[in-house]
Amino acid sequence: MAVPVKVMHGLLAENDRIARHNREHFDRHGVVAINLMSSPGAGKTALLEASIEALRGELDVAVIVGDLETDNDARRIRARGVPALQITTGAACHLDAAMIHDALHHTPLEGLDILFIENVGNLVCPASFDLGQHRNAVLLSVTEGDDKPAKYPVMFRAADAMLVTKTDLLPCMEDFSEQRASAALRQLGNAAPVLPLSARRGGGMDAWLDWLRAAKRERRA
Repeated sequence: MAVPVKVMHGLLAENDRIARHNREHFDRHGVVAINLMSSPGAGKTALLEASIEALRGELDVAVIVGDLETDNDARRIRARGVPALQITTGAACHLDAAMIHDALHHTPLEGLDILFIENVGNLVCPASFDLGQHRNAVLLSVTEGDDKPAKYPVMFRAADAMLVTKTDLLPCMEDFSEQRASAALRQLGNAAPVLPLSARRGGGMDAWLDWLRAAKRERRA
C-alpha cells in the first residue's frame, strides 16, 4: 500500500528539481514568472489580454498557455501581438515543471520582463506542482461563490495574490461577498493581498498592474 506514496514522492521530487532549474533560467535572464491559476472560466485569458494592453510599451511579456485541448486562448494572446506558446496536456489537469522546461526551448527570454504561465483551469492539481515560477496569482470569479478558499485550501494557501474577478457582475451576484471571500482566505493563514477587478470594464486593474510592477522590481533588485 506504500508504493503509490513512494511513486508520488518521487514524481514531486523530480518535478521540484526541474522547477529549480527553470527558476535559475528565469533569474539569469531577469524575467519574473507569474503562475495564473483558477477554475475554468474565471477569466485568466481576459485578464492577460487587458494586462497586455495596459503594459504595452512599458514591460515586454510572453505567455505559456496550458489547456487540455485547443489553442483558443493562445490565439487570443497572439492576436494582441505577444508571443504565446501552447501546451496541450490531453488528460493531464495541470502543468508540471518538465512541460515548462520543454516550452522554454521555444520561448526566447532575452529582453523579456514578465512570463505569464496560464495554468490549466483546475482548483486542485496545479497547486501541487512547482513550475519554477516566482509568484502565484489565484483568480476567484464572483460567479463561483465566496467559499472557494475554504473548499480548495491547498490552491488558496499557495496564492501570493487572490484576484476577485468579474466584479462588473456583482450587481447580479447577490450571494457573493468579497468580505466573506477575504475572510476565508485569512482563515487559511494567508495574508496575501486581495485584488478585486474587472478585466472587461477596467475597474481595479491599477492595483493588479502595480502588483506586477512590484514583482518585477523585486526580481531586478
